[in-house]
Amino acid sequence: MKHNTLNIKIIVLIIAFFCANCQNQAVPESKAEADIIEKPELRVGAARTPLYFPMIKGKKLGLIVNQTSTIGDQHLVDLLLEADMEIVKIFAPEHGFRGEADAGEEVKDGKDKATGIPIGSLYGDKKKPSADALAGIDLLIFDIQDVGARFYTYISTMHYIMESAAENQLPFLVLDRPNPNGHYVDGPVLDTSRYRSFVGMHPIPVVHGMTIGEYAQMVNGQGWLKNGAKCELEVISCEGDNHQTPYELPIKPSPNLPNNR
Repeated sequence: MKHNTLNIKIIVLIIAFFCANCQNQAVPESKAEADIIEKPELRVGAARTPLYFPMIKGKKLGLIVNQTSTIGDQHLVDLLLEADMEIVKIFAPEHGFRGEADAGEEVKDGKDKATGIPIGSLYGDKKKPSADALAGIDLLIFDIQDVGARFYTYISTMHYIMESAAENQLPFLVLDRPNPNGHYVDGPVLDTSRYRSFVGMHPIPVVHGMTIGEYAQMVNGQGWLKNGAKCELEVISCEGDNHQTPYELPIKPSPNLPNNR
């Protein structure tokens, strides 16, 4: 009898403990408030500076960026320069650093007028940076908005620069961005034994459903780089994105894709 009484007292104490804790927790007054608590504000990888600033501080940086590489109204290049980071070189994909070149138009080497930073083209004759092009760089940062389509060349550019990073023992950091088409997968998987080009390099569906960071992890993990090489890859993921989160493109990623529609 004493044994049963002791068990009942223990159960009562446990219930009282949990009830006290529940009273101390904030209870949402409405469904809208509950949604705010459960769904944090969406933040792109580039905005999560405490996660990656320590790993790039004091390094000579090479950036693969374009007009979409922004945090709010500020470009990543300006953000890093304000934080006293050293940018050695910018590498530009199709459409160029400012996104002004037409589809298929050759992108040439040059220099950014605003900052004086050298720009190396990754679209034209040189789609893969050479060891000379990467000279003096300690770490590569990729931050470009993708749209989740196999034929979009930004993922092909990423493949080649990952390959160069592996060959030259350079860390490769991807600052992730949401995929506006990340909520579904559609279309046939590419038969790369028969068809392979800059607008289709990997055995994936037409609409692949991945963010650019997830895509980089697949390329690395599946051994799709030359000779099955793997680069030293780090991805700073988005906060508050679960592939079902609606995402309106803040800046058009290419001249012929002005919005989500």
